[in-house]
Amino acid sequence: MRVNENFGRIEQSYLFSTVARKVSAYKQANPDKRVIRLGIGDVTEPLAPAIIDAMHAAVDEMADKKTFRGYCDDAEGYEFLRAAVAERYESLGAEVGVDEVFISDGAKSDLGNFLDLTASDAVALIPDPVYPAYVDTNLMNGHQVRYVHSTAESGYIAKPDDSIDADLVYICSPNNPTGSVYGADDLAAWVQYALDHQALIIFDSAYETFIRTPGLPHTIYEIDGAERCAVEISSFSKMAGFTGVRCGFTVVPKTLTVAGSADLNQMWRRRQNTKFNGVPYIVQRAAQAALSPLGRTQTRAQVDYYLGNAAVISQGLDEMGIFYTGAKNSPYVWMHCPDNMGSWDFFDRLLEEAQVVGTPGVGFGPAGEGCLRLSAFGQRPDIEEAIARMKAMLA
Repeated sequence: MRVNENFGRIEQSYLFSTVARKVSAYKQANPDKRVIRLGIGDVTEPLAPAIIDAMHAAVDEMADKKTFRGYCDDAEGYEFLRAAVAERYESLGAEVGVDEVFISDGAKSDLGNFLDLTASDAVALIPDPVYPAYVDTNLMNGHQVRYVHSTAESGYIAKPDDSIDADLVYICSPNNPTGSVYGADDLAAWVQYALDHQALIIFDSAYETFIRTPGLPHTIYEIDGAERCAVEISSFSKMAGFTGVRCGFTVVPKTLTVAGSADLNQMWRRRQNTKFNGVPYIVQRAAQAALSPLGRTQTRAQVDYYLGNAAVISQGLDEMGIFYTGAKNSPYVWMHCPDNMGSWDFFDRLLEEAQVVGTPGVGFGPAGEGCLRLSAFGQRPDIEEAIARMKAMLA
């Protein structure tokens, strides 16, 4: 057989795998040292009580012949959850139809799977620094990847480049890794770019619930015209702690015009029913509970806890005089490495001298060189100790 030669275009070691390997080697060589991980953004708080109660009730249903569920009628998800997602958008001031919502096993899956709908010679315009999966999935599909670089001066907010004629545009807000949040004017500029170039925006809103500053958009559908050029992909992983449960959703408006006469909503429905058997009933009931009034209250308290951790990190960086973005509306803090050190050099020093793990910024793209991403997912005492260690190291 012939293999997909595009796999040769991607880095053979995934960023987070490389970090894990380095940390494992250090721990084996230094078993007496306690390492504090502020690297990979995995949640640490348990599932909220409302979610657990819903899962238990769903398990009981599965044990009764009268209420047992097998395959979902449609791979796009049960209507009770799609309706709950649509109601969530309504609360944000955006109109999304139940038949425009598709339930998935997480944002990462859909970010890659949606490329099944795109031409093999598509051009993807991707802000740098960026979540590595955006780049790798496009390279795997044979797409061309063009970058638009963001800088500290712009607050790591990428601006449209009309000299690049792209088919796809990726925007993540709040951004992973920089923690920056796009304002309404920023998103409006990208919507106009997409309409002018007949490009599709793939908008990743996985960290939307961390936004606390009034006036910042929680969804791209708050922007006029976005319903004609944007697909929004989100997840319950960070908003409700589902990293180990797996559930997300994608919104594909029926009003999309950038694909010409192609009906992307119908194409995505057909793709999902062909390649996907849906998210388990128990998980979908859990996600529905996460969107209930009680679930939103409980999960918001968890998000507030992580934001409190981010505040500890940002306060420490302020005291050390280190530039950073993020923290206020994001679980990520994007810091400039001190003394103009390279990303991996500072990663190694921080691990070896302070036993603290971050994620090297250069792993998120060329514009990330000289930066480090710190994650606020963790326990408060560990966060406080990590910052105290960093202060001592840099004193």
